Amino acid sequence: MENKQIARTFRLLSQLMELHEVNPFKIKSIANAAFKIDKLPFNIDGKTQDELEKTEGIGKSTAAKIIELLQTGTITELEDMIAKTPEGIVEMMGIKGIGPKKIAIIWKELGIENLGELYYACNENRLIEAKGFGLKTQEEIKKVIEFRMAGNGKFLYAQVEEEAHELMEEIRAVFPDALKHFAGEFRRLSEVISELVIVIGSIDQQIAYNALVNSDILSNVSLNGTHVSGELKSGLLVDIICVQRSQYYKELFINTGSEEHVDAVMKRISNELESPASEELIYEKANLTWIQPELREGTTFIQKANNNQLPTLITYHDLKGALHNHSTWSDGVNTLEEMALYCRDELKLQYLGICDHSKSAFYAKGLSIERVLQQQEEIDHLNKRLEGFHIFKGIESDILNDGALDYPEEILQRFDFIVASVHSNLKMDKEKATARIIKAIENPYTTILGHPTGRLLLSRRGYEIDYEKVIDACAANNVVIEINANPLRLDLDWRWHHYALEKGVMLSINPDAHRTSRLQDMKYGVYIARKGGITKEQCLNALPLDEIKKVFEKKKAAMV
Repeated sequence: MENKQIARTFRLLSQLMELHEVNPFKIKSIANAAFKIDKLPFNIDGKTQDELEKTEGIGKSTAAKIIELLQTGTITELEDMIAKTPEGIVEMMGIKGIGPKKIAIIWKELGIENLGELYYACNENRLIEAKGFGLKTQEEIKKVIEFRMAGNGKFLYAQVEEEAHELMEEIRAVFPDALKHFAGEFRRLSEVISELVIVIGSIDQQIAYNALVNSDILSNVSLNGTHVSGELKSGLLVDIICVQRSQYYKELFINTGSEEHVDAVMKRISNELESPASEELIYEKANLTWIQPELREGTTFIQKANNNQLPTLITYHDLKGALHNHSTWSDGVNTLEEMALYCRDELKLQYLGICDHSKSAFYAKGLSIERVLQQQEEIDHLNKRLEGFHIFKGIESDILNDGALDYPEEILQRFDFIVASVHSNLKMDKEKATARIIKAIENPYTTILGHPTGRLLLSRRGYEIDYEKVIDACAANNVVIEINANPLRLDLDWRWHHYALEKGVMLSINPDAHRTSRLQDMKYGVYIARKGGITKEQCLNALPLDEIKKVFEKKKAAMV
């Protein structure tokens, strides 16, 4: 069991304890344990109770609960709490912005016990009558529920990637000689997947069904004509399409692109599309060069394919460094040196950009001015010692409510580069949020605009901004826009990459890693960059060390 799963279990226990008004000291103890477990630099699973008791922040009682969870899959105290709590109330615990105190009012004072009732109450303006609620809170809760409803049956690409490839391996074992490939959203590298589609060049669907009906990976397997359907453990629906080998590439093409893209290509083909020997031939018949699967969204790249001007898409191996990362100086799990060595020795990168949180991010141990200077001393020391590698002095500076950055000018000028990000007051209206961000972009010390909308896929929409105005401001002020590679963010949205590139804005694929293992999230950023049509020449951290040094130095020289 992963640490995050253990931490989530303890967090739920602390919330239910607060809901049922258990001893406040005990609630705080469990909540602190949840936070500590999530930040541990090692896996708990496999540790003895004695080892856990010696871990800072985990006492004897908590250690016993952890062992119970690892051995039985649950905690007796948690099960007792869940047993006396309506199922819908437990589900409400997952809604951001509604804490246990508010849920207690919703449940005990308003008599609401599930999300459907809560949504109805919002529509009826019942929530504003309760203590601690107002119209604004009611509207926010309503939006969150609507978003949650829309998200049912949808999964992050990263959530299903491993399962999808395991299923493909199982299919390869059944049909070793047949053509087979992912199609649909997964092949297009979409950030959110609602169905996994696989096309097999074999009409032996009965064989596929017989082999998969007892699969450990696929459940609820059924046969419907040439389709074998099922469901992964995650809940993602699967559609396996069995076709004649002669029709394989036609079906792969039809089932890969978005409907708009497929229709647009097919309209350009005058003769009947019979048995193409490759996808390339389909595009050739449409007088187009072959379009990469990730670009088959709508018609954006069809004209470029018509003019033989498709971009050479960036690859993971084009990346030379990782910018925007956190260490133990703020809320990271690994030390600065550990992050640097992982980049150099494991990922074979040339540089690391460290961007711990700025002073306003008190919740994340944001760096005071004194600690900024101390960290930079450590960076100077490491740069003298680490051969063939460089650490850039960065900061993730909070964009304050008025658009200002989080340090005075004499401190800002000490950094090699600055990622400016919004972390607080995410509920500004579109006009105010846009003005706030543009003011930060216009600050001469801003190098990169971090996660531009603050979105969390399938859980938080992010604040509304005028994309064109923000991108135009970045173009005018020579500010790079981040593609935050965290699978939950993938922000800037790929649908706006093309506009940014047209305006001459560079993008940077940043992992926003808080531990060494998350540095590998850059691959998800690359996937999304490819969907946006980005080349290595248009990506900041695809520049080699000597060139990115010149970029940062030129930016700083312009401030003098």
